[in-house]
Amino acid sequence: MTSYKKQKLYTGAERAALYLYHRISPSGTDWIFHIIVKLSLLLVLLFIVDFAFKFIINFVFRLFHDEEKFPILKSIYQSKITNSAAHFAALILVGAVQGSIFPENALPKTTVFIIRCINLGLVLALAGMLYRSLTAFRNYFSIKQDFYKIMALNAISETVKILGLFIFTVVGICVIFGIKGTTIVGSLGAITAVLVLVFRDTILGFVTGLHVATSKNLKVGDWVSIPKYNIEGNITEINLLTTKITNFDKTVSTIPTYDLMTTEIKNMQVMSESNTRRIKKSIYFNINSFKFLTDEDIERLKEINLISDYLEERTTEIRKEKESLEHKDKIVNGRQLTNIGVFRYYAQMYIENDPDIDKNGTRMVRQLDITPQGLPLEVYCFTNDSQWVRFEQIQADIFDHLLVASKEFELQVMQVSVKV
Repeated sequence: MTSYKKQKLYTGAERAALYLYHRISPSGTDWIFHIIVKLSLLLVLLFIVDFAFKFIINFVFRLFHDEEKFPILKSIYQSKITNSAAHFAALILVGAVQGSIFPENALPKTTVFIIRCINLGLVLALAGMLYRSLTAFRNYFSIKQDFYKIMALNAISETVKILGLFIFTVVGICVIFGIKGTTIVGSLGAITAVLVLVFRDTILGFVTGLHVATSKNLKVGDWVSIPKYNIEGNITEINLLTTKITNFDKTVSTIPTYDLMTTEIKNMQVMSESNTRRIKKSIYFNINSFKFLTDEDIERLKEINLISDYLEERTTEIRKEKESLEHKDKIVNGRQLTNIGVFRYYAQMYIENDPDIDKNGTRMVRQLDITPQGLPLEVYCFTNDSQWVRFEQIQADIFDHLLVASKEFELQVMQVSVKV
């Protein structure tokens, strides 16, 4: 008896609601008016509940502001996952109470539409939580300063975003039109090959990102050189499809990410971290200016402090060796000092005594293969300062000195003569 009365009262409320809507809505547009009224009331309720949830959740997370003690909570708060969680909770609450506010039997034409709108909102809130969770991971690794994991996450996150966009689009269409997801997915089987072709660069970029992150050969901030593209600068961004490099001339170069696996890349970050930078530069000498040193030449060159002991020692050795030789007065018989050889030793001693050259790195002056332009004499060493401006100053000082000092050894530097 009691349940019957309750049912009668409930049916009476439904009838009253129907009567009210029919009285105030224009003729023939009852369902449109019903939807507008329902959505307006539900949106007001949603905004109030959402604001309350966001205030409470964010207030709690603000208490854990110390990123050193609570890096995970700080990362979640910075990525605004809490806002998406508040949206999701508010939608669930509004969806639960909308049936009590608007009896389903009273407005049968609009109830399904309202429910589908709420379900679509839940799908969008879940998508927001997924995307913001990727940002939370990136913030966490940034706090931990794990740059290789950040780079791997960049490759993964771009792939997850594309895949998530596809999945949530399918789910959204299913929610809006009330159809099964298997129907849409099944229809995509015929165009799988087309999708693979379209997302070729995406797949390659994803694989490259994982390879680079696991091999730890490159990371954002590294100083790299790519001879294929004539690029030298610092990596500023590694995305799923493109990698950005800021060149030293302040221009920005963009290359496909998959080129990081297929192209020669010189990572010179070690020089920057060790605060050293390589000098590898040559001077070309005219071969016709090479000669054996006479006794007068040797005596004159002994006045150069860096090679005086060397000349004394070598001339003594050569003199002893020639004592047992026939025709020892002939200059080509036996070993003999040359101006290019003594200059090479002088250049070696000069860089070894230069305070701006790294003492722990390789220091070498060597001859390269003879060319039509002459004999290259290469200086190979490392400066103890990796700053570009300072490096160029040190390198210029060394070669300024060696170019002028070569005149003391009667050597001729090769240069193209221009007829006027």
